Amino acid sequence: MGKISRRQFLKKTAGLTLAVGASPVLGKFASHAAVDLSQKVDLAVVKSESPDFATVAAVEALGGIGRFVKSGDVVVIKPNMAFPNPPNWASTTNPAVVSSMAKLCIDAGARLILIIDYPMSRPEQCLKRTGIAAACEKLGSKKVRVSMKTEQRDYKEVKLENAKLLGKTQVNKALLRADVFINIPVAKSHSATGVSFGMKNIMGLIWDRKYMHEQIDLHQGIADLSTFIKPSLILVDATKILTTGGPQGPGRAEKLNTVIAGTDPVATDSYAVTLSPWNNRLYVPKDVEHIAAASEMGLGEMDINKLHVKKMEV
Repeated sequence: MGKISRRQFLKKTAGLTLAVGASPVLGKFASHAAVDLSQKVDLAVVKSESPDFATVAAVEALGGIGRFVKSGDVVVIKPNMAFPNPPNWASTTNPAVVSSMAKLCIDAGARLILIIDYPMSRPEQCLKRTGIAAACEKLGSKKVRVSMKTEQRDYKEVKLENAKLLGKTQVNKALLRADVFINIPVAKSHSATGVSFGMKNIMGLIWDRKYMHEQIDLHQGIADLSTFIKPSLILVDATKILTTGGPQGPGRAEKLNTVIAGTDPVATDSYAVTLSPWNNRLYVPKDVEHIAAASEMGLGEMDINKLHVKKMEV
């Protein structure tokens, strides 16, 4: 893992908002995902005691925020803020990671940054106790709005043409209108799926989660959902991970000071699996059924050995 000083890092990233040219990529947000293939980095894994530094360095390693966000864009950011728990429980996304990403989007010229989730508890308590609303408010920008989408009118039915089981679902309207979607899950254990990373996190963008849990195979449903909801950028918050007691906690929380960034939902989840035992069990990516299902459907690369992983310590 390469290590650079914070002074060197700040100097290197002074021009973070430089844009790169567009190239065609499959997915709703394709026009925003261009990269020089000769310098391609599949995953950036950054370790830092500062979540802000880790977030910025991870995005920079993938080509900078200008690769993903253009001037005038509407950006949807989906952290996990579904539970009314403090950040040190590691059941919700670190507020500093979310606010740092929002700041990058502001600097890139985004017109509007919508930070949204569908909570599992009282919305006002989730917003307050996770610390995400307060962290984003400190940015002092009217462009940034943090909200919970708890009414059915906030969702619109869509067809999932390439799904195996989940033929249709109701998706958050804000996502459907966005130019850019950034997924920022926290890395944690989960009682129903073993682990919860990026692909599991997008369930917070649909209305009827009960149907997925009770009426179809949950793992295949998550993979099916990933055929439609395709992030422009994924940041797995592993600054502190919940290794037992997930998804809500409390459980055993471990401080890793790490952020994983990528554009491939299967690859980012597959790497996150390797961070720790989960619920006292060691997994490899194929052990997690929704990761294996998504890989089988051609939604990304599950074999970490085939990935170009750039590791940094800041």
